[in-house]
Parts: sequence; C-alpha cells; structure tokens
Amino acid sequence: MSSHIRNFSIIAHIDHGKSTLADRMLELTGTIEKRAMKEQVLDRMDLERERGITIKMAPVRMNYKLQSTNYTLNLIDTPGHVDFAYEVSRALSAVEGVVLLVDATQGVEAQTLSVLSTARELKRVIIPVVNKIDAPHARVDDVKTELTMLLGCDERDVILTSGKTGVGVTELLNAVVERIPPPRSSGEKMQALVYDFSYSDHRGVIIYCRLFGGRVSKGDSLKLAAANASFTALEVGVLTPDETPRDELREGEIGYIVTGIKKPGIASVGDTVLSARMSGAPLGGYRAPAPVIWASVYPESQDDLVQLRQALERLRLSDSSLSYEEESSGVMGKGFRCGFLGMLHLEIVIERLKREFDLPLVVTSPTTVYEITLQDGRVEEIYNPARFPDDGTLKSVREPWAAIDIITPPSYLGGISQILFDHEAVVGETETLPDGKVKLAAEMPLRELMRGFFDRLKSVSSGFASLSYELLGLRSADVVRLDILVADELVPAFARIVSKRRVGHEAEALVERLEKLLPKQLFELKIQAKCDGKIVASRRKSAMRKDVTGYLYGGDITRKMKLLEKQKKGKKKMLARGKVDIPHEVFLKVVRGGDE
Repeated sequence: MSSHIRNFSIIAHIDHGKSTLADRMLELTGTIEKRAMKEQVLDRMDLERERGITIKMAPVRMNYKLQSTNYTLNLIDTPGHVDFAYEVSRALSAVEGVVLLVDATQGVEAQTLSVLSTARELKRVIIPVVNKIDAPHARVDDVKTELTMLLGCDERDVILTSGKTGVGVTELLNAVVERIPPPRSSGEKMQALVYDFSYSDHRGVIIYCRLFGGRVSKGDSLKLAAANASFTALEVGVLTPDETPRDELREGEIGYIVTGIKKPGIASVGDTVLSARMSGAPLGGYRAPAPVIWASVYPESQDDLVQLRQALERLRLSDSSLSYEEESSGVMGKGFRCGFLGMLHLEIVIERLKREFDLPLVVTSPTTVYEITLQDGRVEEIYNPARFPDDGTLKSVREPWAAIDIITPPSYLGGISQILFDHEAVVGETETLPDGKVKLAAEMPLRELMRGFFDRLKSVSSGFASLSYELLGLRSADVVRLDILVADELVPAFARIVSKRRVGHEAEALVERLEKLLPKQLFELKIQAKCDGKIVASRRKSAMRKDVTGYLYGGDITRKMKLLEKQKKGKKKMLARGKVDIPHEVFLKVVRGGDE
C-alpha cells in the first residue's frame, strides 16, 4: 500500500556525516546483516571511500516497524558537492521529504543553505537533524538554535543524532514515518522519473526511478520521453541496496528498470519513463545537463587513442553529464575536448580514466566557454584558447559568471576580501548568522572561480570557510589571448585566455617556467609572451658553448680570436634558420603546472 511508503533524502554539506548516518539506519532496520556491514556501505566506488564524499547517488529500500505497522522507507543518499546540484534536485523531485543534516562541530555551511533552498522550492517536508553530538568540540545547543532560526521551527522538532554511536537514529526513523507524507496518487498513467542510472556490460543501462503513476512489470514496452527511445523492461526490482528483482513496481515506489540499452547518451537524469503506447512530455523540471568547464584530454602515447575513446564512451554510459568531441593538436597529437560540470567532476572523471582503464593521460588547464562577437556581426562560442581571435576581428566577448556564497568566522574576513579582489569578484551583502559566522555574497567570473579560488579560500581561512556557487548568465569580459613564442615561432599548445589586468603576471610566470624547462640549444634561445601584437615578457636562454680554443697552447692571441669569431658566425647562421623541437615532457609539465 502506498500509504505505508515514505520516500526521503538526506541532504547536507560535505563531511557532515550523511553516509555514516545512513549506515546506522541500515543497521537498525536490519536491511544489511551485521556480518556484511562496513563503513560507508552506500558508497560503492573506491574514490568515494578514499575521499570520504558521496559522488554517485545511492538509493536503498528499508523495512521499518512502528507500533505494529510495517513501513517501507526509500532513502536516496545524495552527493553534497555543488558540482552535482542538478542531480540532487532530481533526487529531491523523487521524494516527499528530506532530512537536513548539520554537523554539531561545524554548524550551517554554504552548501547546506544551497540544497535547503532547492528543497524549499520543491515544497518538501524538512526534518532538521544535528549530527555528531558526541564529538569533543560539538556545539549542540548553538547549532540547534541556529537550525530553529533558519527553518522557523520549534527546538523540539530538531533531532539530535550520532552516526557513529547510533544515538537518536530510532527517533529519526520515527520522525520520517510520522512527519513525511505518503506518496500521492497521480492517476493510472505509467510515469516514472529517472533520477540516476548505472551501466552493466551484459544488461546495458539500468535506470533508477520513482513511479508517480501506474505500474511496470518485466517485459513491458516502455520509452524514454526526452530521448524518444523505446525499450523493453528486461527486469524490474528494488535496491536493498543490492538489486533485488520483483514482479512489478507500483505507484509511489522507488526501484530500478533494466533497459538493455547499450548506446551512450540515451539515458539521462531527469528524463521520464512512459508506457510505449502513451504519448507525453517529460515530467516537469527536465533539462539536459550543460558542461560548465572544458579541458582537453590526450593519451601520453598516441597508441592509446582508441582505448581512450572506448573509455570515454564507457564512462558516458553511466554519466550523461560528461560530453566530449575529438580534436587534434599539432604538438600533443589527437585527443578529446571534454565538458564537465565543475572542477570536482573533472577530477573524478580523470581519476576514473586512469584507474579503471589504466590510461596515462595529459590534461590541459580547464577553461570556460566564451561567446565572441566578430566585427561582421557573427557570434561564435570559443572554448579552445588557440581559436580565440586576436587579429582585430573581435568586437566583444562575453563569459559566464557565478554567484557565490561564503560562510566564514569573522576573523578571516580580511584575507578572504583580498582573494576576492585578486579574483575580480564583485562583493555584495554580508550577513551575520546566529552562530556568529558571517555569510558573504559575491559574484565573479567563472574562469576566476576555476583559477584555484577554492584552494586559496581554504588556505586563507585555515579550512573554516565554506563555499557554494550557482551559475549566472553571460556578462561582458575583459580578456585577451596570451601567446608564447619559442625562437620566434608560435606554439599553439601554450596559448591561454587571461584577464587583461593579469596579463603581465601570467606572462612573466609562464616564460620563467619555460626558461627552466626548455633544454639548451646550440644557439641563444628566445622565449617570449605576446599579447595584442606586443611582446609583454621575454627571457633568453644562453646557448650551449664548446671551448673551441681548448686544444691551443701558447702562440699568437690572433689564432684564438679567429676561432672564436668563426664560432660566433656559425651560431648566427644557426639562429637564422634554427628550429626548436620542444620535448613532450615540457608540454606535460607546463600543462600540469610543474617545474620539476
């Protein structure tokens, strides 16, 4: 019966104890036997365990008995990082309520507010929970007061828990049953929202969905509304958390459907599953995930190009937000220009390519998309610095901006204000929160957010500041292309798009690094940074020298002078027609930002 079903998610900032609390729920409800229990049981990937963060959403079905009535609790554990905000919003669309988890030692942080606003927009029932109450530096009363002021609720509504010891977990499960409403009927039409999916070599794409209407059984003919792709349900079932086949899934339930689809890019988060006989649009809120940043990925050896293409195809089967297209560089060879949801998404994808497919890779510095308007009125999108025009044909440039929220103790405001200035941010209002922390709002270009801003923020605040951001529209950009010339020859692989105010700094840093990395030549080597037709930074690397007079002894000085003059003329001749073959290792080190 759907009246005995409760669908909910846990939302929180990174490292506030979501996965540990979920472990205690699974333990208490007997969903997983004690002998099979381990830490972070819902985090299946090695990367999730190593980093201590949730990367992929994890659904699980639990059975819970309260006052002699059996209830089915469907939990969707969601990622806490801002890169996966769209996936989290789709997960919240599949449930009726959320558990808002706040660490008793940290209090409310930036991502907590961001996800909470999404839950409020969707009008979800919110259960406030203070976790880690047994921690040595826990500020239980302060954080409880902070939550009541944030939500406008009574202090008695806040539940105190410890994911480590299990204290308060029973009270939380009771609150889930009592406060979160059962699923509402939406008619006989079969409709299911896809909130995540995975891939199996043998069974193809497996979609995780919530049924909003009707029922689905094994062998039913279905279709994905947005992708307009038909398939047959090879298997249906629930997740406990392993896949458990069932005869059918009914309205209000959360489960999985095995599609047999083995082509990338068809299944995507937010799509709707319909009966093949029905016509209809996707459930509300669907949008295709759009890349935020771009980076080129090349195999270290061109022999691995086919393997890299297959690896990207395989990853895209379980991650529709990853996009890529083949590109070629005269220096790096063939590779792929990949689009990512953010810096964490980029790190995860690259790490998975290296680990799961054993691929040594070269990854260029990430860039964002620039919308350029040429003098003839044509508008183009540029995400490769080498294609950015600098020949006078450019009329205007626009770039994406982001609105950021920083929550920090007030003692770090001075240092944070300085890095905001360095990263071209427009600072907005500041607000003092109930626990004494300050919430700072600002807007900045997305390219500056990617230029190590998060690392600098953590460094200047000793790790106490938290950050969340959301994309704004395109705004006018004051940027130029910075080119590098080696021995008067342009090297496209070193080109980058930089802010006009940072041209001098970026140029000096780059030519200095190249001076250290490039091997000596038989002639004096010129390394120059060029912008807007002018040389803005330059270094000279002295030539290799041979002691041509070493074998002489005594005699007239004019003999030595003749040999030195002959050597000088030879070097001049070589410089006139000299060409530098830049070693592959230099490109790797410049791209990776190392000098070693």
